Amino acid sequence: MARGGNQQQQQQYEDEEANHAMQEADEDEENNANVDNVEACAEEGGLAAQPLALLTSKGISATDVKKLQEAGFYTVEAVAYATKKTLLAVKGISEAKAEKISAEAVKLVHMGFVSANEFHQKRQDILMLSTGSTELDKLLGGGVETGSITELFGEFRTGKTQLCHTLCVTCQLGVSFGGAEGKAMYIDAEGTFRPERLVAIATRFGVDPQAVLDNVA
Repeated sequence: MARGGNQQQQQQYEDEEANHAMQEADEDEENNANVDNVEACAEEGGLAAQPLALLTSKGISATDVKKLQEAGFYTVEAVAYATKKTLLAVKGISEAKAEKISAEAVKLVHMGFVSANEFHQKRQDILMLSTGSTELDKLLGGGVETGSITELFGEFRTGKTQLCHTLCVTCQLGVSFGGAEGKAMYIDAEGTFRPERLVAIATRFGVDPQAVLDNVA
């Protein structure tokens, strides 16, 4: 009976090891697929932030990448800009690992200087989004600039939320109408987002309300 029990335990152990190996293989396959997608997008110039999985193609183990993700790191950029002390605070990351991870992340992120000419070329892609008010657009030099962070502040009920709703619509307009032919993401931290406002604003600008709603996440 004891021998049979040992054999059963051994078989169970082997089954668990096999399952673990299969899970690791699946994770590696998924990471490789993500890396291929990231590199393809990077070649097209359409990627802003690089997922952490990209580090696996640079010699960083999937296990260490998972540890970083559990600690709140989700992009290569977040790791590249993190201090060594911050990386060492991640459970399971030694000093040697922290140095290697940081070095590989920095190689993937452009952290140097750019010439005035390069910066000028990038500025050519900036668009100005209309606020819906001609006078306010004039004060802002044409509207709200894309590629930047614009902070709105003021007293209660001065139109900050209304302006955010309006920009969700105007960003979808054609460039010649003060838009960017794009989409919007609204992060509602106060529970003030109202889709019906978008419908009213879309009607004002003569665009399809349903299409506008579909383009706001």
